[in-house]
Amino acid sequence: MSNCIAAELLNKGKTVLYQTAPILLESVIDYKFNKHNSISENIYKSILDCDLLIIDDLGTETINSMKLSELFTIINTRILNLNNKITKTIISTNLDINDIFKHYEERIGSRIAGYYDIYYFLGNDLRFKK
Repeated sequence: MSNCIAAELLNKGKTVLYQTAPILLESVIDYKFNKHNSISENIYKSILDCDLLIIDDLGTETINSMKLSELFTIINTRILNLNNKITKTIISTNLDINDIFKHYEERIGSRIAGYYDIYYFLGNDLRFKK
């Protein structure tokens, strides 16, 4: 579903960044603490500024205080348009809303619960079909 939405927006000339939560957060940490080069800076700016950010597999990353802080910054910046433009975010996860509150701090859970429409996709995992 996320890929279909991304394709439609790309066809309309919008910017889309699609990344798994573990790689996304590692990229931000690399930019902030290790590798201030033009590539990592461009990735970081794209995370905050792209028209649509798709965070895939939230809940599969290893959590620490830095990653929680950066995830909060990403979500909050995009919700409040602190980047001075309207941006949208899709988060895909196998966690239900209660697990999100358990797995992440309350300020992240409350933003996801309060600002995102939550859709449940039921059925068989297509990756298991031959």
